[in-house]
Amino acid sequence: MAVAEQKTETQQHIVQARARIAAKKRMETAGKVGRYIAVVVIVFISLAPLYWTFATSVKNGLEINQSPPTIFPQQFDFSNYVQVLTNSTFFLPTLRNSTIIAAVTTVLALLFGILCAYALGRMKFRGKPIVLATVLSVQMFPFIALIGPLFVLFTGPLYLYNTYWALIISDLVLNIPLVVWFLTSFFRDLPPDLEEAARIDGASRLKALWYVIMPLTAPGIFSSAILSFIAVWNDFLFGLNLTSDESAQPVTVGITRFNSEHVVAYGQLAAAAIIVTIPLVIIVLFLQRRIVSGLTAGAVKG
Repeated sequence: MAVAEQKTETQQHIVQARARIAAKKRMETAGKVGRYIAVVVIVFISLAPLYWTFATSVKNGLEINQSPPTIFPQQFDFSNYVQVLTNSTFFLPTLRNSTIIAAVTTVLALLFGILCAYALGRMKFRGKPIVLATVLSVQMFPFIALIGPLFVLFTGPLYLYNTYWALIISDLVLNIPLVVWFLTSFFRDLPPDLEEAARIDGASRLKALWYVIMPLTAPGIFSSAILSFIAVWNDFLFGLNLTSDESAQPVTVGITRFNSEHVVAYGQLAAAAIIVTIPLVIIVLFLQRRIVSGLTAGAVKG
């Protein structure tokens, strides 16, 4: 009897263990399915507006105004893109303006931001926390609160209204703190031995920064460039209030001209939005490759 009871208990333990293993596998499967569903939902929510914009851009006027609207275009009509690129007198000039403003602002933000972040992350001086807090406090101001003072400044003492520099300076005010905050942690986490070795070999601080520190922080620098460029490219508030025509107006403001007093050219507006999005996609993909190469180079040199 004892042997039989022991076998029964052993079988029960085996059954319970198998049940626990099966329950664990079911939970893991349910978790995987839940994650996949969450990814699909997030991707759908993120891409649905972009898809609808593209679908609207390749529809003709009759299909755009059709009710109920068609989810998939009945036929692809690229006339909206042709009209935006050839017939519009303001789209290409404003696109050029955005390219110049975003490129110059990104370069200047990186130049000043790298120097400031290096000083805050690698050097010791009194009041460093106060300086960092002051730089970052600029991000606390609502952008709309800066429009009035900047408008008065650029229409009075500086006379930069409706010029590239009006937007570049305004965007620098907001992008330099972003670059400083992002890069300070990169510079602070690097071991000091690398820089000290360069200083012993006779390199100045600027040479040590250029030849030693910056290659190791390339991922952070390119990430800062991405964030800065996107922020400037998507700017609408400064462009709307500090410019008046296509001589300096960014494309985010220029595409609003497709809305006339009596008619809204939805097809051309959607086509212009897709064209404006393409440079961001290309630049982000290009900089992502540079980030990977920077991570590899930093790992080897470290």
